[in-house]
Amino acid sequence: MTLSRSLSRLLSAFALASAFAAPHGAFAQTRGGTLNLIVQPEPPLLVSAIQSLAPTQYVAGKIYQGLVRISPTLQPLPELARSWKVSNDGRTYTFDLERDVRWHDGKPFTAADVVFSVDTALPALSSRVRLVKEQHIESVRAIGEHQVEIRLKAPFPAFPLILEVGTLPILPRHIYEGTDYRTNPANQTPIGTGPFVFKEWKKGSFIRLARNNDYWRKGQPYLDGIVFHVIPDSASRAVAFEKGDVQVLRSGDVDNVDIKRLRALPGVSFTTKGSEKFGSVLFLQPNLRNAPLDNVKVRQAIQHALDRRFIIDNIFFGFGKPTTGPFASTTLFHDASVLPAYEYSLDKARQLIRESGVDVSKRPLNLLGAAYGGAWVRLVEYVKQQLEEVGFRVNVVQVDPAGWYKRASDWDFDLALNFHYQHGDPELGVAPLYLASNITKGTPFGNIEGYSNPAADALWAEGGRSIDPAKRQQAYSAVQRIIANDVAVANLFEIENPTLYRSQVKNLVTTGIGLNESFDAVSIEAP
Repeated sequence: MTLSRSLSRLLSAFALASAFAAPHGAFAQTRGGTLNLIVQPEPPLLVSAIQSLAPTQYVAGKIYQGLVRISPTLQPLPELARSWKVSNDGRTYTFDLERDVRWHDGKPFTAADVVFSVDTALPALSSRVRLVKEQHIESVRAIGEHQVEIRLKAPFPAFPLILEVGTLPILPRHIYEGTDYRTNPANQTPIGTGPFVFKEWKKGSFIRLARNNDYWRKGQPYLDGIVFHVIPDSASRAVAFEKGDVQVLRSGDVDNVDIKRLRALPGVSFTTKGSEKFGSVLFLQPNLRNAPLDNVKVRQAIQHALDRRFIIDNIFFGFGKPTTGPFASTTLFHDASVLPAYEYSLDKARQLIRESGVDVSKRPLNLLGAAYGGAWVRLVEYVKQQLEEVGFRVNVVQVDPAGWYKRASDWDFDLALNFHYQHGDPELGVAPLYLASNITKGTPFGNIEGYSNPAADALWAEGGRSIDPAKRQQAYSAVQRIIANDVAVANLFEIENPTLYRSQVKNLVTTGIGLNESFDAVSIEAP
């Protein structure tokens, strides 16, 4: 198949997907009502371009938008870009933007905002976007007020998947240009183009969004507003759902042990859909700059000391799938056949430590926990217990999201519990975690472990630039084997994300990013 025929198929699939996109006015929807949700832990910021922790993305996805949405089958669908064309050589994308879109402060949205976001702001803020720009983007230019041309250095098959709100939210140029993006006062009152506008944030209590009455999708959103409640403990969150004070529980809002009971309540619906783009893998991240974690046998010992099946069944109550490799099974080019098993064996772990010749008890290791609910608290205690069983000394450092962000960004840890979104294609969501060129202090979502392997870097480059799926598979299978054998990070399991919601809530999960989507088509039926 020629490249032009491949692109033709891509565009045909795009057109077909557009025709059957998530409902945007296709059916009569109930108008009005406030959707009550839970955000936990409380995000430190609501601008996802600046800080992309999961709670931030959950709220910010209703305020900001990307050029495209992503379907559950990982097809790009129109958003701020109402259509686009791809040149026959696969290098030039020309986006036709929606007209009559305004920022929440009333200023018009134009091609200049897209150029600023893609070419300047997001590369400065996001390690993943920076890598894409450096490696793949040749130029970005506006063609009048409503078209943008992005020219690539070479064909880049994963490119459309980076254009959704979770990866590349479009920022208002008139607010951020010429400022320090991270300290801009506007970060406290975020301004986007999305269906909901920021109204109020009472720290420790709630975040309130209101309907954007000037939203560019006429007649939407259907809701009057959304309130994200900050409820500190999972038991209270479960009670709030049972009483009807909140209508949705996303993954992590309550302990997984409670999900079976809550799912059985009358008028409650359940789904694990909405994570197709994420393909989240949970892992233990070693700081490879620090002894004894710079020794590969010590890292392999850690893999053998952790019982993945026990973690899934007893800490996450069945919501997960064991893995030892860097790719989720839903990510393109996943290859389980090349991965070492790292079967659970404390004896094997102790043997590898002896073979390393390293005294792993010489100093305590600081283990950085993640504040994503009770399961994560139990997980950090389990990891501490297991590592101490084989001779390590471990000091648990439990912090809030802002504290985790700061310590991870500053490389101030020995071990860190973490997870990452894979974004459908390994070039977007997996490679940034391992590329030596992405060892950048000050951002927590790149190669903070400090892994450097020229052979792996060459394979990442080969897989990312090839348009031949067979060649991509060959490169990515090889790099999966290398990463797993090196234990660049200790991959533990793929996360499954259960969502519980009251059945009168309609169109809640319609895209491949699920609850992080805009909610412009969500409605609440009268009971």
